Amino acid sequence: MESMLKKKDWSKVARRALGPTQVVGRLSSLDGWQLTGDGPDVAIEKTYRFANYHETMSFVNAVAFIANAQDHHPDLSVHYGRCVVRFSTHDVKGLSDTDFECAARVDALLA
Repeated sequence: MESMLKKKDWSKVARRALGPTQVVGRLSSLDGWQLTGDGPDVAIEKTYRFANYHETMSFVNAVAFIANAQDHHPDLSVHYGRCVVRFSTHDVKGLSDTDFECAARVDALLA
């Protein structure tokens, strides 16, 4: 995987929705991520747990930094001791390689 700090230019990458078999294959390579929704509302999401609000917010800020560098922004649900991260690719109305690449980058924060 390339550096999380390197800005990604997705305009040079042809993004397309992945088929069900591709989604299952890529999902199996990620720990703790789940498929949610269906059709154009399909997404992958994972809940990260923390000891306190400060740790949660530190994680959220790191995710925001990655999202900005990758120009692919997840939906975040922020709570006292947890954060739910949800990725989908709206312009393809489904899931793309971008979602799985960004999910792996978020996981790398806590590796």
